[in-house]
Amino acid sequence: MEQQPDTLQINFSPDNLWILNIALAFVMYGIALEISTADFKRLWKAPRPVFTGLLSQFILLPALTFFLVLFFKPEPGIALGMFMVAACPGGNVSNFMTYLSGGNNALSVSLTALATLLAVVMTPLNLQFWGSLYFPTREILEKVALAPGEMVKLVLLLLAIPLLLGMLTRSYFPAIALSLARKLKWTSLIFFLILIVLALYDNSEVLQSHLQDVFWMVLLHNAIALVAGYGLASLMQLDRQDRRTLAIETGIQNSGLGLLLIFTFFDQLGTMALLTAAWGIWHLVSGLALSGYWSSRPLTKKIPG
Repeated sequence: MEQQPDTLQINFSPDNLWILNIALAFVMYGIALEISTADFKRLWKAPRPVFTGLLSQFILLPALTFFLVLFFKPEPGIALGMFMVAACPGGNVSNFMTYLSGGNNALSVSLTALATLLAVVMTPLNLQFWGSLYFPTREILEKVALAPGEMVKLVLLLLAIPLLLGMLTRSYFPAIALSLARKLKWTSLIFFLILIVLALYDNSEVLQSHLQDVFWMVLLHNAIALVAGYGLASLMQLDRQDRRTLAIETGIQNSGLGLLLIFTFFDQLGTMALLTAAWGIWHLVSGLALSGYWSSRPLTKKIPG
């Protein structure tokens, strides 16, 4: 008999999990090599865009996700996957997409750094808070007996420590950091993506048979995230460059982190992983499409953003 979506199990060995952990840490280290304290100093003088970006990522998107779940009432595993994605910080490729779209590069880089540091606390907190408000996902969280402290430790090791080490390298060895950044960030990101693809390939039959269960929800969820970032920036009266940046920073989530947390804490719950993996694929498509569209509409022209 065919498996029901919420009973799906994805096979993923502990050895592969450790390799993924190390790969994600190197991705974050490579990104941090391009972040300097000067990026923060510039934005301290005008903190509203940074505050708006963090508000959009860690408050608005999780709240909108909750109402989306309440409205559509998806399978519990799918709903919990949506909460996981919304609880993660911005994705690793958001800086590139911001550059392509003509957004505010300094704002994007600074939000990557700040959101990564805040994710140590906010990702476990948001997942626990919003997941507990929806009864079907609360049941899963209770069965898993999720320990937020353990998740904090993992996010600290995967994100915060590599980020700080990368910034220290940039501060004390700037020439080496810039040389490494060009090589390490993209090679480590490509390696990480290859590992994800291989992990999913090992479960391809299960994933293909149930992809339709989650993909339409991913499209809608991602569209809401992109619109929410742009809309909040508009409400806060930020300029069009910052609006583009916040749309991308909100719509491009660190789904790789989400997958690692699922594999580590949720006994490889299949639908959570499927939802998060589908998001990780789709947000690259939607983000590049939107960035490409905006790149053809430069902000120097008097056209709407």
